[in-house]
Amino acid sequence: MTTANTANTANTATKAFASQADLEDKKITFEQLSPHCWAYTAEGDPNSGVIIGDKFIMVSDATATPAMAQDLIARIREVSSKPIKYVLLTHYHAVRVLGASAYIAEGATEVIASQGTYELIVERGAQDMQSEMERFPRLFRNSESVPGLTWPTMVIGGGNPTKNEVPGKLTLDLGNVKVQIWHPGPGHTRGDTIAWVEAEKVLFSGDLVEYEAGVYTGDAQLQEWPATLEALRALNAEAIVPGRGEAMKGAANVNKAIDYTQRWVQTLYQAGKEAAAEGMDLKAAMAHTRKTMDPIFGHVFIYEHCLPFDVSRAFDEASGIKNPRIWTAERDKEMWNALQA
Repeated sequence: MTTANTANTANTATKAFASQADLEDKKITFEQLSPHCWAYTAEGDPNSGVIIGDKFIMVSDATATPAMAQDLIARIREVSSKPIKYVLLTHYHAVRVLGASAYIAEGATEVIASQGTYELIVERGAQDMQSEMERFPRLFRNSESVPGLTWPTMVIGGGNPTKNEVPGKLTLDLGNVKVQIWHPGPGHTRGDTIAWVEAEKVLFSGDLVEYEAGVYTGDAQLQEWPATLEALRALNAEAIVPGRGEAMKGAANVNKAIDYTQRWVQTLYQAGKEAAAEGMDLKAAMAHTRKTMDPIFGHVFIYEHCLPFDVSRAFDEASGIKNPRIWTAERDKEMWNALQA
């Protein structure tokens, strides 16, 4: 919590944009959760998951850049020489997907995403890439290694001109370990996709679930998100790799992470609805939201980064804007400066 508090204090004091003041490298942990499942976590930075079968390996969330992905590939190679065949994009955000080319260079043949994620890449992928590179300078060091947008080769839901189109739920056999990949419902984005290793009760949730870190909701479907979390809870997972925060082990801790995310989403959206109903402007909505959010979540990593984007989205959705407005680098800074003034 010390690192998070230090980062948040710095952001608040200097009003540095997003995570531009967060330049300290985080401690990376690569831990085994079950016979075939691993978690790659880094003190509140975006997580990745790894599933190692007897024949193939799958990586869930590809990191922000190919240069960053090399660290995860090196850690995988310390425990397995099996080919990395699959890369799962749990959603479209740049910090999760732009490292995919490193795995393709390593031999990966399939990049998997949902129909919703594919549509979001088409609709706003380029804007998101520029936006996130400016928000997260540390995560996008060596951004010159990014060859461009990451495009899926296998789409769950089908209906677009990709290499493979798969309706509904996809089950992959990595060799004595089966992985279910499916879209449980809208939440963090409208295209969130999870990986579920039922035999070992391990869930790779992407940013649908976070723990003790900021829950970014700038592109969220806030009204539906709690129901999607309940669909994940019904799996009765015994370990989870959340989008940010430590991997959680044991059913009680899995539920703790789901509860944490649900509380963030519901507290935020309730404040947004109250602000909209009372005719507040966005700056007043921010002050109103802080009254309930700061005491509960103000200490966590990237809280000050997330909150302005979150309040903007909650206020929009409560005002009837169902499809999140596209964030551009210009819109980011205009919003930030207006709320921080």
